[in-house]
Amino acid sequence: MIFKSPWILFLIPIVLISLFFLRRFQKPTAFRFPSVQLVSSLKKNWKTRFKELPFYLRLIAILFLMIALAGPRLVSEMTKQKKEGIDIVLAIDASRSMLAEDFTIGSGRYNRLEVVKRVVKDFVDARVNDRLGLVAFAGAAYTVSPMTTDHEWFKTNLDRIHFDLFDEEGTAIGSAVMASLTRLKKSQAKSKVIILLTDGVNNAGKTEPIAAAKAAHALGVRIYTIGAGVRGYAPYPVQDFFGNIIYKRMKVDVDEETLKRMADLTSGRFFRATDTASLEQVYREIDSLEKIEIEEQGYKHYEEQFMPFLIIGLIFLGLELILANTFFMRIP
Repeated sequence: MIFKSPWILFLIPIVLISLFFLRRFQKPTAFRFPSVQLVSSLKKNWKTRFKELPFYLRLIAILFLMIALAGPRLVSEMTKQKKEGIDIVLAIDASRSMLAEDFTIGSGRYNRLEVVKRVVKDFVDARVNDRLGLVAFAGAAYTVSPMTTDHEWFKTNLDRIHFDLFDEEGTAIGSAVMASLTRLKKSQAKSKVIILLTDGVNNAGKTEPIAAAKAAHALGVRIYTIGAGVRGYAPYPVQDFFGNIIYKRMKVDVDEETLKRMADLTSGRFFRATDTASLEQVYREIDSLEKIEIEEQGYKHYEEQFMPFLIIGLIFLGLELILANTFFMRIP
């Protein structure tokens, strides 16, 4: 058992001893008799034998009340809190090539962007203590969500990404990295990461991907790059003359060499995701790689134990008051 205010315990003997000596030196109330012979023949009864009982009951009451005041408690649980101090920006390609439907969920076929959103949400749910930011890009790059620990709000912003978000056609990979670095440049996190997913080749924007990767390296930011889409050709939805949706075979052209160089320059890694399962595995692997555990000071759960001492103290105090004003009442 420990105490919230242990210094009160040191006052207990001082208070009790002081009361004891005050009692001894206090002049007792008494009747005056002309001669002791008048009372010498009287026998002591139980009242005279236990006349000090109320006083000792008061001392016991004070003892228990002061113990209660000291805050006795039991440690019911002691834990150690661990947090992961990582800031992560997810840069997601939202160019029209992401309309290709070469990913499946169950028996259904979905376009790449839809599947990426679902997989990213699972990734976000696993990063409980991290700050996350979101950048979407096509022919230009835009911040969809600034750095936040509100992951539900982050996922709401993730749902806002769609193909009509951009007027600019193309794939601006370098611009996406620079927009992500803008989110991270003031970060004080121990680890800063960009996870960039694309299914194409850099063909837009003013910044080359390698130059952007070098800037990330200078700022201590690690880049994980993901090339999305099957190898070869993928079904791409288009409208025919009558407005019906038909599928054409579109060549998948991921610039793996550039994505690998970007990752290597920043001590990151390049991944290739050709289906939903491999995309999920990529994000799980990145999740396992980015674990920087910071053990914080342990904290304790307490069970307060003052109530029994308080009750016992009040019982003894009540007994003292009852006895002092009934059986052991002194007149005067």
